[in-house]
Amino acid sequence: MANLQVKNVPDDIHDRLRTVAARRNQTIRDVVLDAVVRELSHEEFLAHIRERPRADLGRPAAELLAEAREERELAH
Repeated sequence: MANLQVKNVPDDIHDRLRTVAARRNQTIRDVVLDAVVRELSHEEFLAHIRERPRADLGRPAAELLAEAREERELAH
């Protein structure tokens, strides 16, 4: 397993990490590793979305959303 060292972490960020770790009953390492994994997953998701072909909805998505919301409100 590889090692990773982060230097010069601002005090306020370190304090926040310590607070979150204590609240979760985890180590700071666990909190940081979870955050890194989430960030990498997010980047991979965005790359996947960028690779997909664009969908032609025929009109702006905002119009379609407004219409769907209006229909939902009328149904209630």
